[in-house]
Amino acid sequence: MNFMRPERMVKLAFKNLSQYKLRAGLTMLGIIFGVCSVVAMLSVGEGANREIQEKIQRMGSQNILIKSVKVPSEGNDSSKRRGVASYGLTYVDEEELSRYVPNLVASTPMKVLRFDVQYKARKLQTDVIATMPWFLRIQNHRMMRGRFLSSSDMEFGTPVCVVGSRLARILFAGYDPIGKTLYIDRDAYTVVGVVGDLAQGELASGNELWLDGENQKIYIPLRTYMQKRGDFFTEWSEGGGVFEKIELHELILTIDEQDHVVRAVNAVRRVLKKNHKKEDYSIVVPLELIRQARETRRLFNIVLGSIAAISLVVGGIGIMNIMLATVSERTREIGIRRALGATRRDIVLQFLMETLILSISGGVIGLIFGALIPLAITAATDVKTVLTFPAFAVAFSVSVTVSVVFGIYPARRAAMMDPIEALRHE
Repeated sequence: MNFMRPERMVKLAFKNLSQYKLRAGLTMLGIIFGVCSVVAMLSVGEGANREIQEKIQRMGSQNILIKSVKVPSEGNDSSKRRGVASYGLTYVDEEELSRYVPNLVASTPMKVLRFDVQYKARKLQTDVIATMPWFLRIQNHRMMRGRFLSSSDMEFGTPVCVVGSRLARILFAGYDPIGKTLYIDRDAYTVVGVVGDLAQGELASGNELWLDGENQKIYIPLRTYMQKRGDFFTEWSEGGGVFEKIELHELILTIDEQDHVVRAVNAVRRVLKKNHKKEDYSIVVPLELIRQARETRRLFNIVLGSIAAISLVVGGIGIMNIMLATVSERTREIGIRRALGATRRDIVLQFLMETLILSISGGVIGLIFGALIPLAITAATDVKTVLTFPAFAVAFSVSVTVSVVFGIYPARRAAMMDPIEALRHE
């Protein structure tokens, strides 16, 4: 009898496993849960990391973001004695950065303040950004209606504004905002355009990334704001109002190529360090954030994969225990096969074939559930998940490998039995 024929081994393996369906099903559960958890966890991790990377990428990998930061004043600070706190970026900073930063193609100064905005009876508080006409191109925003700020608006200080899409829905309640007049802290502005949802994440204080893509901001010409309000404003607190002077709240520098960003950042740091006694500014480089996010993603996937792999190891141990029990129950069968001419290699391959069928079947079922769970998570919670071929390949290959490794010992134990003693077994 030729026990080495593969098709016969497969047929015998299915026959043997079908005699103990419940046991085989319970054995596969460890592999199913292991594969499912690996695929699901890697998909969730990949989705979260890819979403963060996309938002950072859209901020502009060729941009350098500089923000004014308020630092605690010293007791003998002269500006404090005068009752005016002055800090942050200045017009001189922008002028010198435009002159000395290499490979600079655009400099976008901004004032970012929070004001009450009113249209007829509707009123809310939102961020108002006084900026330049090329802000739209630098920040990858998209126009939905009308136009953005123009060079003539800047030149003449025209009282016009562009509103975010969400603000337009809330403030104008479905009506066309183009041509309407709204009030920004009692100053009248004519709406000339509507900007779509934010195309990138926003940076909050402490350089934390906000993942809110809804645009509820208002954009006005920088010169218009300067003519109406200037550089001074009042910061209110429980102790009263404090006059502050901030010339520029934010400054975005755009470099011609990614390869030149690092050299440009070094120049930015030198200029700002020379101009400021205190570090009343922060520098954010999206390119560096992208690299950090990629490294974080790699470590995150390793951790998730390691945790999920424990389930696979547990499943492999379960297969080994079941196969050891099977070997004990089939001792007489092993003796008969050896007596009919089966070699030790035949016995090893026969038991490994059963182990392989269990692992492949459990792995396939685990892959199916592993694909369905991320889809269900996305549908139920709007959390982004990404199914990738490497996650499927790694989960399936590791499950099969672990199962075969843990199945070798029971198979060898069966093959090393003495045929005579096995025949005597009851």
